Amino acid sequence: MTRETIGAEGADAPGEASAPVFDTLVQMTLNAFERSGLDSETYLLTRIAALVAMSASPTSYLLNVGAADEIGVPVEKIRGTLVAIAPVVGSARVVTAARGIQDAFGLPLLPGEGEEEGAVT
Repeated sequence: MTRETIGAEGADAPGEASAPVFDTLVQMTLNAFERSGLDSETYLLTRIAALVAMSASPTSYLLNVGAADEIGVPVEKIRGTLVAIAPVVGSARVVTAARGIQDAFGLPLLPGEGEEEGAVT
């Protein structure tokens, strides 16, 4: 990657990927699972709940929902997590998150999307 120096800061040119930003993000999450003391299922469900609480973009769910799927976390547990946090974070955030997860992974989390009515309240 070429680097264009702008001013004294030495910032990357607009539009270029910045490895230091990526490296920082990797370091922030490195060993977080081990440090948490949680089992892998609880860890991933907690991270999904935090993303919902933050109104994260649908792409933010890719890593965590994908990892949950890889270790065999049932869709019912993801749905149950959304139901459990709904009274705290609000229905709009839960529906937005469910739609984003559903669109990204094809997981039927909302009523009328291949599931019975009343699956998420």
